[in-house]
Formats: sequence, structure tokens, C-alpha cells
Amino acid sequence: MKIAVLDDWQENAHEFANWSQLAQEHQLDIYHDTISGPALIERLRKYDILCAMRERTLLSAEVLAGLPNLKAIITSGMRNAAIDLEACKARGIIVSGTASPGHATAELAMTLIGVLARQIVPSANAMANGGWQVGTGRDLRGAKLGILGLGRLGSQVAKLGQAYGMEVQAWSQNLTPERAAEEGVAYAEKQAFFASSDFISIHLKLSGRVTGLIGADELSWMQPDACIVNTSRAPIIDEGALIKALSAGKLGGAALDVYHREPLATDDPLRQTPNLVLTPHIGYVTRQTMTVFYGETLESLEAYLAGAPIRLLQ
Repeated sequence: MKIAVLDDWQENAHEFANWSQLAQEHQLDIYHDTISGPALIERLRKYDILCAMRERTLLSAEVLAGLPNLKAIITSGMRNAAIDLEACKARGIIVSGTASPGHATAELAMTLIGVLARQIVPSANAMANGGWQVGTGRDLRGAKLGILGLGRLGSQVAKLGQAYGMEVQAWSQNLTPERAAEEGVAYAEKQAFFASSDFISIHLKLSGRVTGLIGADELSWMQPDACIVNTSRAPIIDEGALIKALSAGKLGGAALDVYHREPLATDDPLRQTPNLVLTPHIGYVTRQTMTVFYGETLESLEAYLAGAPIRLLQ
């Protein structure tokens, strides 16, 4: 079998799983970059099995149609929006996954809230350039944290905020006051949620209904010193509206860990936007999570090769 491991950006696939036996019995290639379009199809055309890191390489119906030898995809996590599962099913391609600890993204979201609150980036930049104190931070204790999407990750962030003494409220299109109460947080209607939150953290599954959910109107409802953090999915926020609001000083700050196209282009306007903290989609990139991802990718791969695939996504 010809097997490709995709998107090993940190070049640590071998650190977190032992591929040696597999490499002796099959052709194993590991790629450290992400490409798209005809170049991607040309690169992957020869492979029987792909091992994908979630939501990095786009395996669309068009791409899959150009991979006649592909028999199976092993993805990290049990959801991967970059894989067209219907197209896989139609082509008879098996898709298996791995566990996904999840807590790492919640921890990053809370960390970014702290970074914005205490103005860590400008302070660090000042120190690196020979300066000293710049600006004045704000307390988390007593601040109102708005959770947009009170699912698994949102609930974790809510508890972290409460541990800091924050007042936590939540809203989403499906959330009810009863469900919010079960998690020990207040429920707010949409406009009140945006208007009264000091910090907003986004934790929604991407769908057509939430694409562009936060646009110019929602951002205008926010307080001028409020901050927003997105470790979820880029299309939930209207990027152009966010850039305009930050550039005009209408928001206290924002932090993003997810982007419409990854890796982010070197000339992307987000890189030049003021009061914006950018991290390179590291929500799940921790040693503990990668141990699970690569270890169980190898386990799922071996199960498929043995004729008994596990953790099927279809």
C-alpha cells in the first residue's frame, strides 16, 4: 500500500507515533506543507491511504474525484469539515477517525482572553524593543464573559471563566434558558449578549446558519472596550467587518486562531490589523493531543490494513 501522512506542520509525526513497522511493509511518505488545487491532486494521485490532520488539507469532491487509487482516509478527530464525507461514501472510500481530547482548545481560548485583558502582546513587544510598561490592563474577576455556543468546549470555557471570578452568560440560536441553567450560566438574548459582554468566546460548529453570524451589526452592539476571541471557525465572523471595527478603534481587541485559508498568507490584511492577536491555529496543537491524534491514527490505519476498520465517520 502507498500511504501519505499529510500536514505534519511541526514535523513531529515520528515523535508521537512509531511508524517504523508500517514503513517496512508499505510505502510511507510524510508531507510537512499544505497545497491545494491541481498540485494537490497530482501529489496524492498515487496513494491508497491518506492520513489527514483535521481541517488542514481540503479533500473536496473535486479532489477526491482525481484520486482513483484512494481507498481510505484516516483523520485526526471524529469530525473533519475539510473532508467531503458524502463524496467519500459515493466513491467507496472508508473514513476513520481518532479521539479528540478537546480541552486544549478551551485552555487556549481562556489564555487568549487573558492575553487581551492584560495587553500581553504590546507589553512583550515593548520589552523586546527596550521599553517598559505600556497601557493598562483590566481584571477578569467581575468581568462578564459571553459564551457563544454552550456545547462541550463552550461549557469548559464557561467553567474556566467562573474559576477566574467572571460572570458568565451564553447565547446561541439553539440555546434555551434551561440548558444554560444546567451549565450554571445565565442566558441572554442575542443583542443583550453582545451589548453586555466584556469578552466573547466563540464555540460553534460551522454550518450555513452560523456563517457570517457575527457581522457589522453584532460588532457595533459590543462595548468599545469589549474583546472577542475565535478559536472555533473563521467564517462565523465577517472578517471584513472585524477588520473595520478594530481599525476604527470600535473594539477593545480580538484574538483569532482560525482563518478562512490556512496557513494564513504572508500579505493577509489580518496581519496588519491593530489590536488583533493572531495565533497559527494551535487550539489542539499540544503534546498530549498530538499523542492521541498520531497514536490513534496509526491504530486506525493498522485496523484498516487488517481488514477491520475502526472509528468510522460514515
